[in-house]
Amino acid sequence: MKEYNAMELMICVASRLLEDGSTVGVGTGAPCAAAMLAQKTHAPDLFILFEAGGLAPQLPMMPISVGDSRTFHRAIMATSMGDIMEACQRGMVDYTFLGGAQIDAYGNLNSTVVGPYEKPSVRFPGSGGANDFASFCWRTMVITNHDAKRFVEKVDFLTTPGYLTGPGAREEAGLPRDSGPYRVITDLGVMGFNTETKRMQVESIHPGVTFEMIQRNTGFEIRKAEHIGETDVPSEMELRILREEVDPLGYVINR
Repeated sequence: MKEYNAMELMICVASRLLEDGSTVGVGTGAPCAAAMLAQKTHAPDLFILFEAGGLAPQLPMMPISVGDSRTFHRAIMATSMGDIMEACQRGMVDYTFLGGAQIDAYGNLNSTVVGPYEKPSVRFPGSGGANDFASFCWRTMVITNHDAKRFVEKVDFLTTPGYLTGPGAREEAGLPRDSGPYRVITDLGVMGFNTETKRMQVESIHPGVTFEMIQRNTGFEIRKAEHIGETDVPSEMELRILREEVDPLGYVINR
């Protein structure tokens, strides 16, 4: 087995969660790498959507932005942001990948401010299309590093809805039933959400990591799923494709 770094592990894990024939809205960076890896391995018919309008491209290599011309390479259509968001609203997108400065126990995301909105310690760009994607795509996934400043009991600002305040809250807000956060893939493990409480829980722990390490780096109480396992390491085939075909210039994997 070849050596791998944390980013390569996270991308491989995220890639395996994407089924052949499913639809996924992605941005650039690690989410795009995960979708490309899935498309080049077990999911050749994965349908990728880019916020800027690319529908089902066959990506030749990693794009540097959602408007990069490569996001339209051999696509079935070059459309618009409005059409992409309408597809989400119609319930046509299975997965989306998002991120933020903070994520809380219910999978809510903050990419707006840290601290009070009127006088924050840090101000970020905000939602972009993240609110729309998380509101209307069926399953939201997050790829992020794992530390207590990022994983907080309650986000300082609600940019993007997860399960809001708990069971039933998404439906009360008018969001589609059975939609919401699905997996959070970090450098320590894979988190899911309890079906009853809607709170984050540990589903899988990466090699060399303990549950205590995950709890220590989480700013709220996190529990174990009923069946918890150890994450499978990247295969030689996954690493070869990721390094040679998906991200040969090291935009994301930084080798």
